[in-house]
Amino acid sequence: MRTESLMMSPRHRLRLAACALCFGLTSMRVAPVAAVDGHANGRRDQKLDAQLRQLVERNDDSPERVIVQVERDALESVKSLLKSRGDKLIRYHRGIAAFTVQSTHLLELAGDPGVKSISIDAPLDASQTQAPFVTDQVVRDSVSVSGTWTGAGVRVALIDSGLEPSADFAGRIAGFYDFTRGGVATAPYDDYGHGTHVAGLIGSSGALSGGAYAGVAPAVQFVVLKALDATGGGYTSDVINAVEFATANQAALGIDVINLSLGHAPYESAATDPLVQAVEAAVRAGIVVVASAGNYGRNPSTSVIGYGGIASPGNAPSALTVGSYMTQDTVRRSDDRVNGFSSRGPSYYDALAKPDIVAPGYRLIANAAKQGTLYQSYPTLRVWGTTGDDYLTLSGTSMAAAVTSGVVAQVIQANRSTNPTRGLPPNAIKAVLQHTAGLLRDDAGAEYDALTQGAGALNGAGAIRFAKGIMNASPIGAAWLDMALSPDAGSSAIGGETVVWGNTVVWGNTVVWGNTIHVNQPAWANTVVWGNTVVWGNTVVWGNNVVSDNTVVWGNTVVWGNAVLEGNTVVWGNNDLTGLTTGNAALSGNTLIDARP
Repeated sequence: MRTESLMMSPRHRLRLAACALCFGLTSMRVAPVAAVDGHANGRRDQKLDAQLRQLVERNDDSPERVIVQVERDALESVKSLLKSRGDKLIRYHRGIAAFTVQSTHLLELAGDPGVKSISIDAPLDASQTQAPFVTDQVVRDSVSVSGTWTGAGVRVALIDSGLEPSADFAGRIAGFYDFTRGGVATAPYDDYGHGTHVAGLIGSSGALSGGAYAGVAPAVQFVVLKALDATGGGYTSDVINAVEFATANQAALGIDVINLSLGHAPYESAATDPLVQAVEAAVRAGIVVVASAGNYGRNPSTSVIGYGGIASPGNAPSALTVGSYMTQDTVRRSDDRVNGFSSRGPSYYDALAKPDIVAPGYRLIANAAKQGTLYQSYPTLRVWGTTGDDYLTLSGTSMAAAVTSGVVAQVIQANRSTNPTRGLPPNAIKAVLQHTAGLLRDDAGAEYDALTQGAGALNGAGAIRFAKGIMNASPIGAAWLDMALSPDAGSSAIGGETVVWGNTVVWGNTVVWGNTIHVNQPAWANTVVWGNTVVWGNTVVWGNNVVSDNTVVWGNTVVWGNAVLEGNTVVWGNNDLTGLTTGNAALSGNTLIDARP
């Protein structure tokens, strides 16, 4: 597959360290982060993320754009401190109690007791790859969605590069806010094209293609929150602002789902990552957040598949994190394969099992933004509709997340048809999609491990049928699936094949199987973090894999603290560790050392 670089804005000096969630035309690398002596700095550096600790180690005192999270009772004192230091205040993030500032002398700032953590305002990118033709009909049939459920009455907040209006979205853009310009309400546009393509997969009507390239939920409405610019890049702080805006205005704008087909390389634990914290707050507010897993599944130098490449905010515990598989242009599931570029888990710093599921994300056709950079610069990506080349072909976990958001909209609509006064919580929707997913197998016939495919491949029809039968108002501890209304058959017919539901729910490092989802329990509420909060027993056995104490064993991959070992080799995202120090596996902070003899 031929690859070529997209345009990049020179303003982001860390752009090459960003994690592009559509399969990149550029081969991006995340540099291993060296350990910094916290004692020498009174442990103030421990409030800094890994990228900032590198800068401190190099004695780089140049101004950095950072996100400073503070104790809520110290907001005013920290604000005064920032002003007295001459740091430039860029914006305030109310939901996570943080400031975005241009700052120097980060260790001095970290020494203030009111400062909780300081994170780089990391650049985010969305880049794409050219791919051969495939029809959206295959995608819709392969995830086995039903034409009865169109996403009507459901609103998706699209946080991306925008949305270019066309007949395919007529009357369904409920609002447009430009966060590359501070969140101003304006007429819809997309000067890059990624957002328009994502929106098309979620819910294009297909009017410009005679229905051939309709999205999964063609009646869904969009609240568009533009956070990426004409190069497909943006700042984490802009995305945080967009997420917080969606959360604060959830009721006023009727937002049910947030789609985040973007991200950056992780530099810290999910517990302090500011974008992750904004996502967690959105889920607690009752919004389903769908995030791309990332495209760090394969080393760009060696093409070897690796683990631990989940991007932020895909590492958010409560997000519905989606990897990518290819349909092979057929409806049947038996020939589907997980894409090599799709990021494998676990999440690097926290060792949480990700992705949650996988969905079609390879060679997908959806709407083009004709005024956008992609359309103008890459004519080979264009696909003809009924009146012109109104569509583009793109691949990536961005696309997989979009397909999943469309199915989530259908699931919400189906559940509301039997529960008009009480919605299904995001955690429950995530569990339903995992429970009904079907496991995929590789070329040798072996099931992909759970860190590659999560709970399995998205099964729209199964999830819709299951969600329709849930009685949301059932008390905690009571069975809430109405078997007469929607029996749990445990399988679906897709492409002439029987796809057995995985019946597995992954919660952080805890695995639950069987009929757990048949019962309403605290785990499905919004207030419970989808991480290590809920434990069913002390030891989880997943096939031959055992989770015990601080060691997590997934097949041949061992997760030990912050280290990911594939065989005897430590792997971080796409980094080639060839030539590094050998010997026994050595870990110093976040330094990764090849352990081959």
